[in-house]
Amino acid sequence: MKSLSTDQRRALGAFLIAIALHMLGTLLIQGYSSAFSMRAMLVLASLLAIASIGQTLVIILGGIDLSIPFVIGFANVVSAQLYGDGMSFWVVCVIVLALALVIGAFNGLVSGGLNIHPLIVTLGVGTIIQGSVLLWTAGFPSGSAPATLSEFVSIGGSAMGLPVPWLVPCFIVVIALITVLLVRTPYGRRVYAVGNNPRAAMLALISPLGMWTLTFAISAFFAAVTGILLLGFTGSAYGEVGQPYLFQTIAAVVIGGTALVGGRGSYLGTVAGALVLTELNTLLIGLGLQPSVVQAALGLVIILLVSLYGRDPHVSTRI
Repeated sequence: MKSLSTDQRRALGAFLIAIALHMLGTLLIQGYSSAFSMRAMLVLASLLAIASIGQTLVIILGGIDLSIPFVIGFANVVSAQLYGDGMSFWVVCVIVLALALVIGAFNGLVSGGLNIHPLIVTLGVGTIIQGSVLLWTAGFPSGSAPATLSEFVSIGGSAMGLPVPWLVPCFIVVIALITVLLVRTPYGRRVYAVGNNPRAAMLALISPLGMWTLTFAISAFFAAVTGILLLGFTGSAYGEVGQPYLFQTIAAVVIGGTALVGGRGSYLGTVAGALVLTELNTLLIGLGLQPSVVQAALGLVIILLVSLYGRDPHVSTRI
């Protein structure tokens, strides 16, 4: 039997942690494994994992994207505002997603082209986006979500007779597509190549700048998708709705075993990381802990995992 790779072992380990947390929650908290609770956790984990798609790709590439929560808030508010003004929701989605692609491409172009650390670029661009949205709405966003979107993400929804909303089966398809994208396509091979050794990638006729531009555009695209989905989940616009995802997308990627030095990782690991975070959040809140204690506990988990994964030497140093 073929042995598991490092990425596969780390992803499997994260899934086992999620299962252990669920078993612990079931033992300690009444109703933890109820149908409603399970649906809620699946929806929340799906939203987090979708928001983390771009962060996974960007970190494998060797960067980091701190603009994700700002793009989520931008997409959430702009979608609600335009739909509330009478525009077709499908047209709204096209506009918002197109703008997100431009924002992400700009992040990658500036970071890769000017050799500025993406942490600085994405945080700066994100702050500009947030300020622009505040100016446009005067700090009071309005609008609402269409009923079809709310039903798509509703915890009480049902898809194909299953006791879960359409978001969950659609997300399973997304998992398969992103996994294939990373493992079976030229784009995926190039992402790992640039993350492993940008100079060697150039010698292999791969454009690091092109990969940075494209990958950051993909990251912003899925952040905007998350913002639109959150509009349906909450039912109203909120500019700060993406702020929790600044910490959680990075945490999901790290818990799933993706190396912060780049060149190694998997999206399945990120999905497992999203499940771990959702289970841990639910467990700690169910035990009656204060939000500040929950945040501290999550931070401790990240520190422990970074101490394990973050010490890996970069691939280029082992060649």
